[in-house]
Amino acid sequence: MHVFVTGASGWIGSATITELLAAGHEVTGLARTAASADRVAAAGAKVHHGDLDDLDSIRAGADAADGVIHLAFKHDFDAYESAGRTAADVVDTLGTTLAGSDRPLLVASGLVGLASGRPATEADPSPFVGRDSLRGGSENLALAFAEKGVRSVALRFAASVHGAGDQGFVATLAQLARKRGASAYIGDGSGVWPAAHITDIARMNVLALEKAPAGSVLHGVAEQGVATREIAQALGGAIGVPTESLDAEKAGEELGWIARFFAADAPSASAHTRELLGWTPSGPTLLEDIKAGHYPGQ
Repeated sequence: MHVFVTGASGWIGSATITELLAAGHEVTGLARTAASADRVAAAGAKVHHGDLDDLDSIRAGADAADGVIHLAFKHDFDAYESAGRTAADVVDTLGTTLAGSDRPLLVASGLVGLASGRPATEADPSPFVGRDSLRGGSENLALAFAEKGVRSVALRFAASVHGAGDQGFVATLAQLARKRGASAYIGDGSGVWPAAHITDIARMNVLALEKAPAGSVLHGVAEQGVATREIAQALGGAIGVPTESLDAEKAGEELGWIARFFAADAPSASAHTRELLGWTPSGPTLLEDIKAGHYPGQ
């Protein structure tokens, strides 16, 4: 299968390209900059120049492919609403291009706000609808194309997709811990983050491309929930700084934008995904990766 991948030079995109090529697929990756193009080419994929604001380029990439894995998103927390509207425009363009073809469209999503007081499951609908909602309501928009002849699939990734080279949430917490001289958690630290190793996520993405029926919702979750206190303690131990608790107000002042994410309690299950795809996560746990020194906070 010839697969068009957006976010191809990113953390999940790069690993997904490697897994796609290993499975015998042909890959073309969207690249916004020369550096991104070099990373895509080095991974063994063809380069498609363009960005999320260039809908003609997005349309051309999808039109030439047998399927699309859309992983890109503008992670600009100072212009998050605008980023959401862009996300909606891109998904609408991809879905319209693939309509009536039964080609797969896999769209990255998240696990925030799905359930309260229990682990979120694949049966929980996303509450985010419309261009002005979180991530532009792109999950619901993508799934709506299942009724228009698109094999659309929602990929809900864990808060921490971890491993050597991760520059996401945990890496940010590590940088803050080194800068502040203490690794922090919020309140009693009993809230949990779901987690999965990058290799397991890449393998799930390929299985989803090959197997998932139209309208599927999948959870990229290996660990249902890792306590934020344990994450902070592991980071403190790995970096060599003490661990401390912050109340919510002080956490906002000390940790900035990541405080509201680290305060979340978002246990999430993946039993349906494992059964549907025959997916068995086998990578290291989040705490194992932290203790292995993958998050130095430099």
